[in-house]
Amino acid sequence: MRVISGSKKGYKLKAPKGRDIRPTEDRIKESLFNILGDVDKNSIVLDLYAGSGSIGIEFLSRGAQKAYFIDNSIMSIKVINENLAHTGLEDKANVIKANAQKGINLLSKNNLSFDYIFMDPPYRQNLCIKILKYIYKKDILKKEGIIIIEHEKELILDDKIYGFTNIDHRNYGNKSLTFYINN
Repeated sequence: MRVISGSKKGYKLKAPKGRDIRPTEDRIKESLFNILGDVDKNSIVLDLYAGSGSIGIEFLSRGAQKAYFIDNSIMSIKVINENLAHTGLEDKANVIKANAQKGINLLSKNNLSFDYIFMDPPYRQNLCIKILKYIYKKDILKKEGIIIIEHEKELILDDKIYGFTNIDHRNYGNKSLTFYINN
């Protein structure tokens, strides 16, 4: 696993060990950023269920101003911090050990809102809709902000969920990326 583009292009990243961790494959990550296009230099990003932190780090490498990483695993938090130190991006990052709802609640209490939210919740736990509802309820996605969800291909998400509208969907083997905009 590596940083695909930007100021940290080519840096290798560590991944947490364990069968419950599924780092986003480089080909999917590259496709995600091809779909998004240029990253706004003032953008603030949330990498939810961050795992290795590779998506948030990719956003930072491509010029995002700040990234927040939330994960509930001690091992993932350790790896995210190691990857940030290795890439020299720790000053642009905030790493939070919490489950998704507690992390979102903390961000909301601090009046933070995001231009991009990437989430890759554990498969087979039906968390996508629940967390989308919580993001909507806590109002942490800016108007015109984008949520990117990596999920199992079998999960079919509605075109409209709460205040979010589906703007793109791509399949990659047994995985999918679904993009929503806050309008």
